[in-house]
Amino acid sequence: MQQDFIFDTHSHYDDEAFDPDRDTLLRGLAERGIGNVVSVGADLASSQAALSLAEAYDFIYAALGIHPSETDGLTERDMDWIQENAGHNKVVAIGEIGLDHHWPEPAAEVQRRWFRRQIELAKEVKLPVIIHSREAAEETMKILTETKAYDCGGVIHCFSYSPEMAKQYVEMGFYIGVGGVVTFKNAKKLVQTVEEIPLEALVLETDCPYLAPEPYRGKRNDSSRLVWVAEKIAERKGITVQEVIRTTTKNAKTLYHLNGGNENAGNDEGF
Repeated sequence: MQQDFIFDTHSHYDDEAFDPDRDTLLRGLAERGIGNVVSVGADLASSQAALSLAEAYDFIYAALGIHPSETDGLTERDMDWIQENAGHNKVVAIGEIGLDHHWPEPAAEVQRRWFRRQIELAKEVKLPVIIHSREAAEETMKILTETKAYDCGGVIHCFSYSPEMAKQYVEMGFYIGVGGVVTFKNAKKLVQTVEEIPLEALVLETDCPYLAPEPYRGKRNDSSRLVWVAEKIAERKGITVQEVIRTTTKNAKTLYHLNGGNENAGNDEGF
């Protein structure tokens, strides 16, 4: 029987937390059930690093973008670099982009400006968007609607809002990203969202090295720990873990336009 491989739709393997053992960890993911990974940019340097990882490992893809917390000091030259590299065959999305009002800086207007600008860029290069939204539920929805970001599709990363809002996003054509938080005891809204949203609208993500699931909460996260997320989703939906993995991997390939491409390259020996 063929093994079903997990697709980690959101990671940060350029992070210094992986400096001691990055290559060993990445080369061991396939034997631990991971088929593909997207390494996601948060600023220009991490976007460049994500692209370098995608070029170095067959099973890794890259997303290029500027996190809202990193938008101070951005220039059109930065946008030019993203646009110039968006056509690379290993680049699958623009992200992570969005709004984060948990901290007072950068100013909300700065975040909004660059959020809209990167959505515009994504539409120009015809790539989906990876949306970061923290304490900005209504404003994020407003901007995504006004800019018609649903035309290029995407995923609401690390979803933290109500099941009702998740349903709105799904109706718009977005996927809902679910990671380790769903295993936390205080994650009642996210668990409810998982119960009420069709499996066909969910994708798995780690946000590693952050947000490790129970029983690893507080420790360094990596893609292999997504099995605990899949198990939680399976439990809440009353289905098998294999069905969760199979469907969310299919969803991820659809999200990132990989259905006809080099998906599963990482499942080969010696990658």
